[in-house]
Amino acid sequence: MTIVVAIDGPAGAGKSTIAKALAKKLGVKYLDTGAMYRAVTFLALNDGVSLHDEAAVAKLSVDCALDVGEETVTINSIDATRAIRGPEVTNKVSLVATNSLVRNELRTRQREWVRMNDGGVVEGRDIGSVVFPDATLKVYLTASPLVRAKRRVAQSGGDVERIAAEIAERDLRDSTRADSPLMKTDDSITVDTSDRSIDEVVAHLERLARVADEKRAASR
Repeated sequence: MTIVVAIDGPAGAGKSTIAKALAKKLGVKYLDTGAMYRAVTFLALNDGVSLHDEAAVAKLSVDCALDVGEETVTINSIDATRAIRGPEVTNKVSLVATNSLVRNELRTRQREWVRMNDGGVVEGRDIGSVVFPDATLKVYLTASPLVRAKRRVAQSGGDVERIAAEIAERDLRDSTRADSPLMKTDDSITVDTSDRSIDEVVAHLERLARVADEKRAASR
């Protein structure tokens, strides 16, 4: 039976690391939907398209050849793996993420990806609430603001206080946007990763996913 694990949560909660490890444990593929929005942002900046021109950015998202793998991200044959994690894209991606036309296109691609791969672990900010409301397991990963900022600094460098302020600003944009805001659904499991190891969290989620899958199979 197809297993779809939807993992949502704010920046710095450990979604990518945990989702990738969980996918391996479950024997399914992993998709980072945030990388899709980052790639479109990168392409718009690279092509000189204003991020405020919603129609133009949406056209890019529809027309582009986008491949988000576990280790690499290419868009229109450009390897954007490193560039999409840089400060320019990071500081601008929320503008693209609020574009409903882009969201519609990328949600379609995300659903098709799961169909083609017969399930998967998908992480983002609206996966359980909008993209896969019937997911096998819905998880909301979070962590304290300070922990999240420290993790980002460990990954990319910078000042903890400045990064914390940037994360808070992005959280506000993501949670208050009109289309598919970041939110915890009533049927999702909240996991705080602040004081838990990656292995501990992954083992916990693997158990939950397998139990949920067994219950779903038994109910059919």
